[in-house]
This record gives sequence, C-alpha cells and structure tokens, in this order.
Amino acid sequence: MAIVKLDSMKKSVVLSIGAASLLTLSLVSLPSSAAQNGKADKGKEVFEQCSVCHNSDSDEKKMGPGLKGLFMKEKMQNGKKPTEENVRSLINAGGNGMPGYEELLSKEERDDLMAYLKTL
Repeated sequence: MAIVKLDSMKKSVVLSIGAASLLTLSLVSLPSSAAQNGKADKGKEVFEQCSVCHNSDSDEKKMGPGLKGLFMKEKMQNGKKPTEENVRSLINAGGNGMPGYEELLSKEERDDLMAYLKTL
C-alpha cells in the first residue's frame, strides 16, 4: 500500500468532497415526512373520533368542515393556508367548537392523524 502525501490545498479539497459525499448519502437515506412522522393507516383509526364532526370522503360540512383535499385547498375556514404547521396547530389547540387534542391524543397519534389527513 503506497502512502500518498498531499499538500494542504489538496487535503482541503479531498476533505470537502468527502464531507459533501457523506451529507448527500445521509440526505438520500432520510424517510419522507409522512413516513418519518406518522402512519396513515393508524391515522385513519385515530380519525374515527374526528368523523363524528368531519367528513373524510368529501368537503361537505358536517358539524365541522369536510376534510377531503385539505392540503390542496387555498385556505382553511380560519383563513390560514393548510400547511402541516397550521393544521397541527389547529388540531392541538382546537377552536370554533372543536376541542384541542394536544392533551387528548399522544404525539404519535397526532403524527399518524396528520399522515392520514395528507392522504385525503
């Protein structure tokens, strides 16, 4: 095995390339947000308690708004864009007659619910 001596400039280039390669590999291996944060099939089970007030298969209002296509809508009833952050905030805090679920559902259940809502 030959030992190769590199000057400091070449060492910097080699280290930079190595670091960039490692970063790229780590990013490629990250799971998608929904897979990382929740399971839609379990979220469908969690949604059963939501289905008393919300439709999942249409945007027709029950007691609360229908949620079909939630993340494709321009805005929610509260006027906010349906981003994951805004939807989570609404689920956690509740409002307009809906209870807050931050204390009623575990983080895992809320993550699963969010994954399910993204499939509607």
